[in-house]
Amino acid sequence: MRIKSLLLGSAAALAVVSGAHAADAIVAAEPEAVEYVRVCDAYGTGYFYIPGTETCLKIDGYIRFEADFARGVAGGFGNGSDYDVFTRAQLQFTAKSDTEYGVLTGLIALRTDADSAASRNTFIDVAYLDIAGLRAGYFYSWWDDGLSGETDDLASHSTNHNSIRYQYESGDFYAGISVDELEGTVYTLNGLAGSPTFGPRTNNLGVAGAVGGKVGGFTYQVTGGYDTDTEEGAVRGMITADLGPGTLGLAGVWASGANAYYDNSEWAVAAEYAIKVTDKWKITPAAQYYGHYGLVSKGDFSDDNAWKAGVTLDYQIVDNFYAKATVNYKKVENSEGQTTGYFRLQRSF
Repeated sequence: MRIKSLLLGSAAALAVVSGAHAADAIVAAEPEAVEYVRVCDAYGTGYFYIPGTETCLKIDGYIRFEADFARGVAGGFGNGSDYDVFTRAQLQFTAKSDTEYGVLTGLIALRTDADSAASRNTFIDVAYLDIAGLRAGYFYSWWDDGLSGETDDLASHSTNHNSIRYQYESGDFYAGISVDELEGTVYTLNGLAGSPTFGPRTNNLGVAGAVGGKVGGFTYQVTGGYDTDTEEGAVRGMITADLGPGTLGLAGVWASGANAYYDNSEWAVAAEYAIKVTDKWKITPAAQYYGHYGLVSKGDFSDDNAWKAGVTLDYQIVDNFYAKATVNYKKVENSEGQTTGYFRLQRSF
């Protein structure tokens, strides 16, 4: 009887132990809390918090299809096809966060141009850091600004550089100064793509500055630049004003000699009138006149003058999708006139 009780007690004990182990084996661990992406509205639309941080990130960009036409536009001036088609994809990442010195910004814009199966390239279009008005990196200078149409020609062929700059902003007013590395910029004879160049410069510096802002229905900007390699500089002024059904734009530029900031002519004036026909249609006729257009040597402009006239059409098909077309005619003294233009479709996101 005692043996029987002992066996029954042992079996019960084993059952309890076995049951405990079985129960432990099927108990699932508590799931970790999922951190959903939070919207960040401190810096405008499109930003969200990077999970686990207080940094806000925005991803945007565009896809562009464009058909260009000009004499010899593909394959070299005067030697190739009169039209060229390419597709561009641009992806931009902007990160912002608050610091004790103000908003810290980092921006990267990646661009891929696909001209043909044999000609595709991806590169950094812009990359910089910015805090408290101080910006350092590879970015477009104030000289890249222009009138709204596609006729004006108010800067040289390279407008983005490795630079460091400071820009002060207060309401509708800003002023700034930058130091630019001008490596790779070139002089191009008569400003024509594919025409003879005088070679790239290496590691020389430039200093540029700008003052601009808005007063009522007027905007203004004065930009200057000095090229230490050529010891030449340029200054440019632009103004726009709301007038009637559109916006009038006027600009003028002068160069002491050919330099990295402006090398198309000794001086030039431009005008346009951007007419807002409807909420979707905009038509912009424009014209520009060049004094002593083109280069006859590395530092000297020619004695020839030139003029250019054209029109640009913008149409907003739907939100974030638009079409643009432009046609321009340029005539240089003692040279044959040239008609250029393009048709573009672009989807932004």
